[in-house]
Amino acid sequence: MKVIHLISGGDIGGAKTHVHMLLHNLSRTIDVTMVCFMEGPFVQEARELGIHTVVFPGNNIPRVYRELRRFILDGGYEIIHCHGARGNMFGALLRRSTGLPVVSTVHSDPRLDYLGRPLARYTYGAINALALKRLDYRIGVSDAMTDLLISRGFDPDRLFTIYNGIDFTPRTPALDRAAYLQSLGLSWPEDAVIAGITARLNPVKDISTLIRGFALAHETCPRLRLLIAGDGEEMDKLKALARELGVAEEVCFTGWITDTDSFYNALDINTLTSLSETFSYSITEGARFSLPTVSSRVGGIPYFIDHGVNGFLFEAGDYRALARHLSALAGDPALREHMGRRLREKGVAQFSLESTLERQLEIYRVILRRKERAHGRRDGALVCGAYGKGNAGDDAILEAIVQELRQIDPDLPVWVLSRKPRETRLIYRVNSIYTFHVFRFLRRMGKTRLYINGGGSLMQDATSRRSLWFYLFTLWAAKLLGNRVMMYGCGIGPIQYPSNRRLCAWVLQHSVDAITLRDTHSSSELETMGVTNPKIVLAADPTVILPAAEAHTVDGLLENQGLDPNGRYIGFTLRPWPGFEKKAHIFGQAADYAYEKYGLTPVFLPIERRLDVSAAQLAARDMKAPHCILPETGSSAHTIGLFARMQVVVSMRLHALVFSAGQGVPLVGVVYDPKISSFLDYIGQDLYTGLEDLTLDKLKAHLDAAVGRIGDTAFLSGGVERLQEVERRNRDTARELLGLEGEQP
Repeated sequence: MKVIHLISGGDIGGAKTHVHMLLHNLSRTIDVTMVCFMEGPFVQEARELGIHTVVFPGNNIPRVYRELRRFILDGGYEIIHCHGARGNMFGALLRRSTGLPVVSTVHSDPRLDYLGRPLARYTYGAINALALKRLDYRIGVSDAMTDLLISRGFDPDRLFTIYNGIDFTPRTPALDRAAYLQSLGLSWPEDAVIAGITARLNPVKDISTLIRGFALAHETCPRLRLLIAGDGEEMDKLKALARELGVAEEVCFTGWITDTDSFYNALDINTLTSLSETFSYSITEGARFSLPTVSSRVGGIPYFIDHGVNGFLFEAGDYRALARHLSALAGDPALREHMGRRLREKGVAQFSLESTLERQLEIYRVILRRKERAHGRRDGALVCGAYGKGNAGDDAILEAIVQELRQIDPDLPVWVLSRKPRETRLIYRVNSIYTFHVFRFLRRMGKTRLYINGGGSLMQDATSRRSLWFYLFTLWAAKLLGNRVMMYGCGIGPIQYPSNRRLCAWVLQHSVDAITLRDTHSSSELETMGVTNPKIVLAADPTVILPAAEAHTVDGLLENQGLDPNGRYIGFTLRPWPGFEKKAHIFGQAADYAYEKYGLTPVFLPIERRLDVSAAQLAARDMKAPHCILPETGSSAHTIGLFARMQVVVSMRLHALVFSAGQGVPLVGVVYDPKISSFLDYIGQDLYTGLEDLTLDKLKAHLDAAVGRIGDTAFLSGGVERLQEVERRNRDTARELLGLEGEQP
């Protein structure tokens, strides 16, 4: 593999560090050349690192273009990789004339690069914006940067994310903590809790918020101290602020430092208070030393720091929130140890130098692979379902389908119909169209190969006849416009109206190529309606393939709600439904019973937070046992991880049962719809009762039986393995419809 990198040669800060680190290490694996357009320290340092560097100087753009084009063609390069405005400009010019794929790493928000320089903004900035749009691919240096590019209309299928990785190999600091503090002339007590930051002392780093927050925290935690490493135009102003707030003796300004290892080794808490940030090296440096971190919620930081799990986040400028988090960490050594360890574990797994290099190589491999993909033919899949409505179950279905499509064909363009297309684009990194923008999705259907009616109970008229008609229309239109059509891991029914049953049967019979089902009841419904033409496969709900979050992440989620990660819990997922209000107290009484008899603390876990939290509050209104009502469960991985920590789950929601069954948790179902009982029968779980027939005695009996199954690995694991095995039929059917049945992902 031979790659040429184009960069101006005057870069500083994070961009310089990223490019030097990346090319220095990539050159050990592939053939890398860096082209700069000026001599200077950037080029000198690159050559000292052993990076093959060539300079094309001068402002005669046509001449430089011609020389560079000849250099690239003669050199046999396969990819052009650009950095910054000048690199992007030449990349856009060279794209057609060389026939090579061109990718740009976006190190910062292009709209802010020339802030305060209007002339440069309207010249270089405008050229850069135009050039970026003309390139083939873009790489964001954090998930936040990639999200920013998606929000500005760049194709998610042509975006990648990479992080500024560091070497997490343990290093011994030159000075231990005591010696380092002594070298700064400090005589702080041995039991001091030291917070610190490394940053340029300029307004965007907002060190004044750090000093204000520290001063407030110091009032309740007198042992707290603060080290500020860095220099800049605000030094005198910040020192004056420390004096004004009465903490001048507790705050040390170290100036520029070169021995960062000794600095971080001296800290107990790492901090970042920037108003704007792409992704800060100081966060990963602190993680290398297992430091819990308090940071402003900016840029890519929230993708590294999970609030309450491995650190704390606050809104930029909110010094009071910063003070609360500093106080919490200063007063709890165990919390500092837990959060710091989790942050390091995540850093090693996702933000190490090795993972950055492998990610960059994988991006190059994808680009070269896609270059060989045939152009001008139909391509891609369009997925339709009840997405973008805030239901964790439906969102998990979409996540599972997208994941499986990418396993089948990693380069398959995926489009999704969603009520919130912008949100769907950002979360799943797919193209998205508003669900009811009919003309747009019909145009897209004319270009895709596969249409998927994606999971859940879409074929039913119990909640809405209009939704059934809409989904049937999309199936008919997709087939008419030349797609293979699949219904993916779905449920069928109830369809109550005879006219709807006839319409549904006709569309499915004439417009659908394959239907994979998640339960036996749905199979019976299709048989009753006379649907025989599509290939019908009994599979499982696609969400059973989704993994739970890592154990340490779930520990943090529980701790953040005041729950012991090693506690014993019973989970309840309830939903408003006709007749629920009369039965709500029974769930509360059963929760008290589980706590009193088995020591299981009740936890209410919402699937659709807009509805389920109020149902939980109604059930818990008269409870005596200590309990917790979660306001939300977060991402699919977090939700599944929380259900996995329950000893028993009682649920009215199908996907709470699916998530729990996939983790081998004993289940009790309360049935308001046949899909619940059908699913439980399908996986061999017999503990359920209808909502109308629910009594406290019945629920207690089911709880007793479910508790008896705790630890019955033979019974529970058998159901899990069967679910995951039959779920593969969803993916196999989609692969067949895409014409890839002979290929393995």
